[in-house]
Parts: sequence; structure tokens; C-alpha cells
Amino acid sequence: MKLLMHICCSNCSIYPLETFLAKGIDIKGFWFNPNIHPYTEYSNRLDSVRRLQRFWNLDIEYTDEYHLDYFLNQIVPQGENRCEICYLIRLGKTAELAKKMNLDGFTTSLLASPYQKFDMIIKTGKDLGRKYAIQFYFEDLRKGWGISRDLSRELGLYRQKYCGCIYSEMERFRKKNKL
Repeated sequence: MKLLMHICCSNCSIYPLETFLAKGIDIKGFWFNPNIHPYTEYSNRLDSVRRLQRFWNLDIEYTDEYHLDYFLNQIVPQGENRCEICYLIRLGKTAELAKKMNLDGFTTSLLASPYQKFDMIIKTGKDLGRKYAIQFYFEDLRKGWGISRDLSRELGLYRQKYCGCIYSEMERFRKKNKL
């Protein structure tokens, strides 16, 4: 089986890559994250994925375009539904590319983060799988979060402190200030 795996960041991708590769699944990575703000954060995460690619000799496709305007135009009108729209944007591009590449399916490293909306990711992935006639492969990878965190430290990879969008950054600082 050959899957295209959306990579949100190097940290979240470590455990899924180890897990899928151990199962004999051939993984091609895909970087597409117009949600990340500010640009310095985007660059840090992109550089970290490239470092992991070099360390592990990974096959990764990059859509290195900082489309913050497009992302905000899609998200702002949605208010509380912003995460669902964000998943739809990123996984939609992944499903479309996996289909174009004639792969067996697609997945995402977002499934490894305990901070993401797991059920929403699965629903979005399945819906997109039907839309593009390609399998969305998923499993609960959150149990490996600690493994990813520890290995990313060992490898000296950049470790972000929020999901990526301007809203999650704002929420992070609000929580920090309340402490």
C-alpha cells in the first residue's frame, strides 16, 4: 500500500511514519499548511520537516506557498468551525494529489496529536475520500505522542507551541496570561 501523508509538522509525523513503515506501508509525505502563522513559524516548521527528511531519507512533496490570505478568507466567516475548514483545506489538497499520483490512499500526521479534533479529522478524511474516490487511511496514533516528542528533542527538531493558525496562537497567549 502506498499512501500520501499530509505532514503538519516534523514532530507529529515521527510516530505515524515509524508506525506505517513498520507495517510495510510505503509513505510519501506531503507538506501543505497555509494555516500556519506568522511566516517565521511557517518557516521554522518547514525547515524542521526538511531536516527530518534528510535524517530519515524521506520522500516528501512540498507545496511551499504561504497562502495566509486564502486561508483567512476561508476561515474568518466560519468562526467556531475554523478547525473543520482548516482540515478540509489541507486534507482536500492531500486527497486530490494522492488521486492524481494514483496512490492507494491518503492520511495525515494530525492523527498523532492529542491537541487536534480526532473525530472531526476522520469524518473530514472519509468525506474527502468519497469525493475523490480514494481511501482515507486512519488509526489512532495519539498514543505515540510522547515517543514523537522525545525523538524530536533527540533530533534537535523545532518544536512548536501551538496548532499553527493565528487563532490557536491567540488562544495560547490568552491561556498563558491567565496563569
